[in-house]
Amino acid sequence: MSIAARVNTLVDRVIEEERITGAVVLVYRDGEPILEKAAGFADREAGAPASLDTIFRYASVTKPIVAVTALVMIEKGLLKLDDRVSQYLPWFRPKAPDGREGTITIHHLLTHTSGLLYDPALELLPEAQRMTLGLGNTDLSLEENFSRHNAIPLAFAPGRRWGYSFATDILGGVLGAVHGGSLEDAVVHHVAGPLGMADARFHVTDPTRLAVAYADHPVRPVRMPDPWVSADEENWRTVFSPARIFNPKAFQSGGAGMAGTAQDFLLLLEMLRAGGGSLLSPDMARAALSNQIGDIEGEPGYRFTVVGGLITDATAAMTALPKGVIQWGGVYGNTWFIDPAERLTVVSLTNNALEGCNGAYPEMLRAAVYDR
Repeated sequence: MSIAARVNTLVDRVIEEERITGAVVLVYRDGEPILEKAAGFADREAGAPASLDTIFRYASVTKPIVAVTALVMIEKGLLKLDDRVSQYLPWFRPKAPDGREGTITIHHLLTHTSGLLYDPALELLPEAQRMTLGLGNTDLSLEENFSRHNAIPLAFAPGRRWGYSFATDILGGVLGAVHGGSLEDAVVHHVAGPLGMADARFHVTDPTRLAVAYADHPVRPVRMPDPWVSADEENWRTVFSPARIFNPKAFQSGGAGMAGTAQDFLLLLEMLRAGGGSLLSPDMARAALSNQIGDIEGEPGYRFTVVGGLITDATAAMTALPKGVIQWGGVYGNTWFIDPAERLTVVSLTNNALEGCNGAYPEMLRAAVYDR
């Protein structure tokens, strides 16, 4: 059975089982489609089917787009990897654990080695100190929200280890400041516009094509309440607000704030896989998919690039993906990977949190691609 047949069968099955409500799955080899499939419902209650141009909330699929924007701006000479964040955002000066100001650089933000963390406790602080981490609704600006971290020590000294975080939100603030305007202005000017990513924005370009968000439930996914607070098997607490994307007062979250189509995101991944095209030099595109954290402490079986996790030991990473693959996702229900050796790029966007990202489905999809 071919990759296309295996993936097609799997997607039909998870839709029939109601594990997944709506999905768009793209499987490309050498830039050519092996499979382009839309299945299930963008809005189950209205009977509206998912289609290839359905717009999904990206969540952390936003991060690689913002990271690539930074790389493009670096190659244009607009900023440097070793620049201090405080040069551009003088209001952001959190302290290291030893009490001294943490010297956070652009490289630290890109590689999640800054000492910042996605700490659920930050969303449980008293109201005057509370931060939203990019998915919950807010009327606060980026500065109003994250300047509150100045009173909270970093989890570790910058560069000491890897810790997944809202660092890309701070990076987004830097890019907006350097470009002169909003983060969306920078992303569209440097990346989304040149690549033709027509719907990849921090607002919804066409609300009639936006998929309804669904939340996991023991019986079947339910239309996501607003707000919705999830807790996964490790008690990782996440605050969601489907309405956030429509709130013009909410800061543009570089870590979680975009929406767009599967094809939009595939254009970005294919540009990286193919060597940068007209957007990045071959060396920078190669660096974007390479280990950028060295041997410091990180996730078992993984190193981190600037766009996702690089598989170094599939057994330790507990995945069907082979060594050398770069993968990540987005907690609203998305997963993706690039296999440079096999010249494969796979994007799966669903409207199911957390199943489409952190549930069983992503690994089922990976196993189907590799017939494992």
